[in-house]
Amino acid sequence: MSVAAEISHTGALGERRPDLPALTGLRIIAALLVFMSHVVYPMTSGNQNPATPYSDDGITQTLVWLFYPGGYIGVSFFFILSGFVITWSWRPGGRTTSFWRRRAVKILPNHVVTWGLAMLLFAASFTPLWGLPNLFLVNSFSPDPNLWGGANMPAWSLSSELLFYLLFPFLIIPIAKIRENRLWLSAALVVVAMAAVCVATLTLLPDSPRYPGEALALTQFWFVYMFPPARLFEFVLGMVLARIVISGRWPRIGVAPVIALLVAAYAATLWVPEPYSISLVTAIPFGLAIGTYAAANLRGRRTFMGSRVMVWLGTVSFAFYMTQAVVLYWLREAVLGDTEYGPVGGTLLILGLIAVNVVAAWLLHKLVEAPAMRHWSRSKKAPPPQEAPRTPVPAASSAE
Repeated sequence: MSVAAEISHTGALGERRPDLPALTGLRIIAALLVFMSHVVYPMTSGNQNPATPYSDDGITQTLVWLFYPGGYIGVSFFFILSGFVITWSWRPGGRTTSFWRRRAVKILPNHVVTWGLAMLLFAASFTPLWGLPNLFLVNSFSPDPNLWGGANMPAWSLSSELLFYLLFPFLIIPIAKIRENRLWLSAALVVVAMAAVCVATLTLLPDSPRYPGEALALTQFWFVYMFPPARLFEFVLGMVLARIVISGRWPRIGVAPVIALLVAAYAATLWVPEPYSISLVTAIPFGLAIGTYAAANLRGRRTFMGSRVMVWLGTVSFAFYMTQAVVLYWLREAVLGDTEYGPVGGTLLILGLIAVNVVAAWLLHKLVEAPAMRHWSRSKKAPPPQEAPRTPVPAASSAE
């Protein structure tokens, strides 16, 4: 039986489809990549000479080189996955305001709580404008580097996510009209657009000022990495990939080759210069991984990423992402001071910080995220909305 025949039961765009637990499990891997990029050199705007896990500068520099790209590509993975999952769960008939309400409740309670903790515990002393740009998630729209890392620093990416959510009800209309036999071409064109953003960054934006040793000027880095409209193509790529899987046109690709491709792509980011290494190098491997794991779930195949432990970790991954600043930039120093350790001690410290952050994430998810979704994601006066904005649903044309 062909893959298309096996997964064609997912139906047309807008129909109810099964959950994809492997994609939930993948989320924690991306969150860990971001965490590792910060834990090996936990620098903040208020501390330019942080205590690192290791007393050996050689180990620190090696790990910074190894994990530094992880922060970039982890965020890129979340953006692509977000477009895929929202399109996957999209159904007609719901109100646009209901869709926006549900997405806002998903991210804003965690954000407000972690913002408040960060400001109270460590960030108020160096965060300009009282941290309000970060609180209202507009700091990523500013090219001023003083605002990028304000308050709860990882929250900058939520500026992009909010933009994606606001635009989704309008983006789904043209994407739903793409003929099925042109979906792969459309995905390729989105990747080309991502490449064009990189080229524009290098050719149209000023190449100074820049921090010593950095490949990109401050304005270039802001545009290609933090400016939400420039990140929109990753979200759109995820939307198109979801349509490919829904249409039954995803080819049979083994999980093992996809994992090998992901490892190769990560290795490439260590050598490919910015801005291409920020999201472009991994866009295709990430897209293939998301689609392949989704297709594997639809065929009933069990994967490690869909195991109970990985799904649980993926469920708390957003909270894990949001609590890391408090754990790394305040708790570590509050408990251990500036002490640095040898190879064994430094490694144990990193593992301990991961464990502490998992516990913090579980608490945030249990006490804030889950109750907020349960009580506020739907109107008390209206029937439960579907996870979709109300938009016209053009019938997706069949393949010619």
